[in-house]
Amino acid sequence: MPKSVFSDAYDILLQELVAARKEAGLTQVELAERIKRPQPFVSYFERGERRLDLIEFVAVSRALEVDPAKLFARILKRLPPNIAI
Repeated sequence: MPKSVFSDAYDILLQELVAARKEAGLTQVELAERIKRPQPFVSYFERGERRLDLIEFVAVSRALEVDPAKLFARILKRLPPNIAI
């Protein structure tokens, strides 16, 4: 069984985070500045090399000026009914 960071479900999360950043018109550098982290931090989580925890997800969502619950709802709509962890 593959690690969940590389699963199709986790890839959906990453796709939605990248899409939300682009919809906000931000670069990775600009997002990194908003969350007070270096740019590689954004690159690592967008490429799936680093997992985001729930608190980080909320911080990133807010930095993108997106309601975390709405972004999570977008992700949930795309997830399959059975997710292997």
